[in-house]
Amino acid sequence: MTSSLNVEQTRDMFLYTGEQMIKSKPYLTELDSAIGDGDHGVGMEVGFANANEKLRNGTFASINDIFKTVGMTMISTMGGASGIIFGTMFAGGIKGMEPLTRLDAGSLAEIMERALAAVKERGKADVGDKTMIDAFEPAVRALKESAARSDDLLEALRRAEEEAARGAENSKGYEAKFGRAKTLGARAIGHPDAGAVSVSIIFRSMREWVERHGA
Repeated sequence: MTSSLNVEQTRDMFLYTGEQMIKSKPYLTELDSAIGDGDHGVGMEVGFANANEKLRNGTFASINDIFKTVGMTMISTMGGASGIIFGTMFAGGIKGMEPLTRLDAGSLAEIMERALAAVKERGKADVGDKTMIDAFEPAVRALKESAARSDDLLEALRRAEEEAARGAENSKGYEAKFGRAKTLGARAIGHPDAGAVSVSIIFRSMREWVERHGA
């Protein structure tokens, strides 16, 4: 049973997540090339590589510091809409929160719920618009439900991973409301959104690390 992570464990979890995102560059590039600009995989690689460097070399007093470091690094190094949106996914949720030294299902659900609100405020997208929201919102809903049931962190991440993956798969059926894919209309149907797939990989990676290393 994995009830919570300390600061060092949270850092290590995100280092692993960054490594998995970097490895996913070819896959994400292939997905984005089908209906987008083809640069999503490159952007995610750049953002997470820089974030991992900061995580490896930094000293962190709280969980909040780790989330902020990942998010702000992505915003400053990725550029474009993806940098802002994915940076906000990490940095937006801890804004104004009291410092945390343990990450459990309840605190992760709160951080991600606040992050979702911040991302939606910035991007103006909703489920069905063929964006990362298609995976992020269902994952956050699953986290909140797990927290309400007092699930441990691993179980909460398992449920979030499942819902994010389902959301990414569902994005195949939507027409795009944003970006280059918007110009394709119905021709974008049948292809998943690369951003939604990225969210799915993030939650899968978090779950994998906690399953293997969580205390």
